[in-house]
Amino acid sequence: MNRFEQQLRDDAQRTNQALYACLKTSGRDPQEAVFQAMRYSLLDAGKRLRAALVLEFGRMSDADPEGAMSLACAVEMVHAYSLIHDDLPCMDNDDFRRGKPSCHKAFGEANALLAGDGLLTLAFETAASANLPESARLEAVRILSQAAGVAGMIGGQVIDLESEGRQISAELLDTLYALKTGALLRAAAALGCIAGNAPQAIHSAADAYATAYGLAFQITDDILDVVGDAEKLGKPVGSDGENRKTTYVTLFGIDGARQRAAEQIQRAMRSVEQLPDNGFLLWLAELVLTRDH
Repeated sequence: MNRFEQQLRDDAQRTNQALYACLKTSGRDPQEAVFQAMRYSLLDAGKRLRAALVLEFGRMSDADPEGAMSLACAVEMVHAYSLIHDDLPCMDNDDFRRGKPSCHKAFGEANALLAGDGLLTLAFETAASANLPESARLEAVRILSQAAGVAGMIGGQVIDLESEGRQISAELLDTLYALKTGALLRAAAALGCIAGNAPQAIHSAADAYATAYGLAFQITDDILDVVGDAEKLGKPVGSDGENRKTTYVTLFGIDGARQRAAEQIQRAMRSVEQLPDNGFLLWLAELVLTRDH
């Protein structure tokens, strides 16, 4: 294990601990059922890549570690909410997520819907309560709201639903990915900069990095949906094909999609090449091209 892999694991562990604290209850609350569903979908789940972006750009900006961690938790809450809602029968109708039953399969559709709502609202409470200057907290809430709303993830989901069963252009597909996947990654990078009041040069580099990183990440998702291992992915493969969705693979083939993912990763790496101590960001970008889940 190299030092960057260790850093990602350490960041994930610290983020999980902070998230656990955010959702710790007595277990005797009358609304405990929804807390259980929230914890089920949020805790010890995934690599915490979005949190890692917040924390890394926060480090580059000399952010208060506690304040940056609050924003990292807020981003992960928004991400978990989006996955719960994406899996619902009225959306993508997926029964598995990260190797276990989706939230609505484990807790029922109503509790899953409310768990997603609970995580989304808790995200803004967490960001607004961060140990940061008031101006930074306000800007963080604005950025997170935009990324989660109709100009971001919700807008992307609408395009995704409307695109099922029909061919769409590469340009519209890029817009879909930029909103549904890229918006929260861009927000994560921006929140790290906000936590440390970073200069404009770091803000610009962070946004360019996250934009290219997000598109490459989604392109590799398209590839893994065709050639991936369901056990490693923790969900069935081939769902995009079954839903007749346009993807980078249907537009450009496996090799073409891989080439475009590699081009985006090169763009991401170039965007931060002038930043000091950029090794983790370069490694994280390269990881996209070799990931299997």
